Amino acid sequence: MRAQNETFLAEVLPPEDRVIEAVVARYQRVAPAVTRFARSIAGNEELRVRLGSQASASKDEIVIDPGVFQAAYSRSAPVTPTEVALTSALHEAIHLIATDLDEERPIPESWLAHHRSLEDDGAEAPPLAELTSYDWSEPEASIENEPIEEDLHADGLVGASTGAVALLDALNTVAGPAAEAMFLSIEDARQERRHLAHFPGARSVLSDLYRAAVPGASANARPLGQYALACFLIVGDYFTTDDLQRRVSPHVALAIGDAEPFLAPVDDLDDPWAVGGVALQLVEVARMHGLLTEGAASDSAVGRKGEMQSDQSAIAEGVDAVRIVTPPLADREHYDETRQAAQSVSAEEGRHGDVDQAGDPAADQLMKVSTAPTVYLPTGQSGKLVVGGFPMEFRRFSAEGRDLLTNAAREWGVAQHRVSGELYPLFLANQRRGLRTGFDAGDLSPYTPLLLGAGLYERMFERRDLPNRRSYGVSLLVDGSASMLQPREMRAGRKRPWALASATLGAWTLARLADELQIEFEVAIFNRGFVAAVGDTERTFTERRGRATGALRRSQGGSAERLTRTVNHYIVKSFSDRWRAAEDVLAGLFWMAATPQDAAKEARKEPATAPPISMFDKAANVDEFNLAYAAQRLASRNVSHRILVVLADGMTRGSVEALAETVESIERGGTMVLGIGIGDETVQAAYGRNRVVERPETLATAMVDGVRSALFRSIADEGGGTWWSQAAEPTAQLIS
Repeated sequence: MRAQNETFLAEVLPPEDRVIEAVVARYQRVAPAVTRFARSIAGNEELRVRLGSQASASKDEIVIDPGVFQAAYSRSAPVTPTEVALTSALHEAIHLIATDLDEERPIPESWLAHHRSLEDDGAEAPPLAELTSYDWSEPEASIENEPIEEDLHADGLVGASTGAVALLDALNTVAGPAAEAMFLSIEDARQERRHLAHFPGARSVLSDLYRAAVPGASANARPLGQYALACFLIVGDYFTTDDLQRRVSPHVALAIGDAEPFLAPVDDLDDPWAVGGVALQLVEVARMHGLLTEGAASDSAVGRKGEMQSDQSAIAEGVDAVRIVTPPLADREHYDETRQAAQSVSAEEGRHGDVDQAGDPAADQLMKVSTAPTVYLPTGQSGKLVVGGFPMEFRRFSAEGRDLLTNAAREWGVAQHRVSGELYPLFLANQRRGLRTGFDAGDLSPYTPLLLGAGLYERMFERRDLPNRRSYGVSLLVDGSASMLQPREMRAGRKRPWALASATLGAWTLARLADELQIEFEVAIFNRGFVAAVGDTERTFTERRGRATGALRRSQGGSAERLTRTVNHYIVKSFSDRWRAAEDVLAGLFWMAATPQDAAKEARKEPATAPPISMFDKAANVDEFNLAYAAQRLASRNVSHRILVVLADGMTRGSVEALAETVESIERGGTMVLGIGIGDETVQAAYGRNRVVERPETLATAMVDGVRSALFRSIADEGGGTWWSQAAEPTAQLIS
């Protein structure tokens, strides 16, 4: 049988499922339950739980740092990913709600007496029990009248005395940083034990996580760290005293035994100051057993400060190696950051719901990546694909784009009127095919007069749909990397940025073709970089990118590049959209693509209203993920014939082999895939039906003729002996 400290989590959770976006996605599945739990703990039905790059807490909102979840997944324990997601979220919600150490009080006289005894080398030390047995109804002594004040200020332990201080300041003043660290650890355990008492499932997950980490933590900890860790585990009821004493050296075991009477009542305490008194008792026990380094090496102020910091570090390292470290109870600095973090609203209208990002760019980007669909390739590879609408602000250039489209179509010889040509009568017949009246078919019932008279027939003739009526769907996928905007050679040695412009003209023409033939049609652009939003302008895009990149570098380190440079799939015109709704956006895109320098000038001149030109800033795509997703969308349409046209100007950043297998898999599924390469022969290796073009006029023509040829082929292949097969089919290199 597997031992308790052996790992299940590392076996069932591969590395790609431990990255921050996967962790956040898993949290989202349990987020509603976490919100209800948090509301019950806080007694506030209006409480909102959000994700943010910095944890914070206020009366009506708590913000959870997703980094806490990721840290939990690095543990080795016999638990499942879902259990870790739910338990770590509940754990964080508890501490954010229950941790409030801001109340200021005068330092109790018993604490001051304890401090004086330390200054006098322990002479006349008060009983340890008195450190928690005080009556707050009695006036307490103020530190400002104490003779030790000057020494405390000289050591840099406290600021200006006002008589009343916060709890952490009081602990630091009385017994130094070690008392502060000890308090934070046992308060952590007390909150978990109290608030998870009615949730044994979550308690058992925490217990498994902690128990699996104890052997390694105890072996690596200093004696004071072992002692502090034992106090944490006893208060949380994760281990018995006897079990812990067997794991440590004899002198630490004696200290744990002497501390047990002070640890037992912690679960019944509901006042943080009383818990602070217990922390002082525990530190004094450690001092009596020689576990502290304070006072052992130097009498100088600098030496004493170093010794106290060493003790604080020993306690923190020992406990933090086991517990799930939560920001409000990590240390004083993190507590202050949590309490003082600015509360911000996410969204245009202030609230999106009970579970949302906290409005900071890093959290917003994390949410976009974590909720993005995962695309699976036939090779077994998978990856996130951020899908969204194309920025609508490109409509601002629509007037200039329409004029330029007309001129370019004339210059490059791409027809814009009756694009369908000889296909139109064939498709018109297809629309009528299978629709017939009851009278013409001779199936008018002899009882029709009675039925008409009874009002059971609304009309005499019926129209019927026969199953052999053909339906078509066309999807166009265009490379939107920065290289598509680079100048390329045209005729007579001239260079112009024609690649994306010609592709947009081809998309425009294909849209007209599909509109004339009443064919379902979709246009999408793919690239790799910081994802733009539908409502972005140049200013909002660049500002959001800068803030998100900086915040993610601070919080995620080396993962920031992966989180900000995502694989993106922009829907310019979806199957369900009317063509007229996308015309202006596509026209504006054409003007930007044909005159990128002029568009960049406009963006610099009016960044608040110009479209986000900066979204075309990288040249590294992963074509296969976009191709697989576009094919998936096309396959979901209720059509009998599917055509996917892919246009790119370079090699995929992924794998040509993976791209080729993806294309082959899509074609096996019944979708015809046409690959067009601009000055690059990668399409010949990846696409069975392919064409390489070197001039703008051949690009737009190849796109349109390729689709028209595929439509003709579908008619001829399935026409049988009917008149459909008599239609002349134009030849095209793509379909050969």
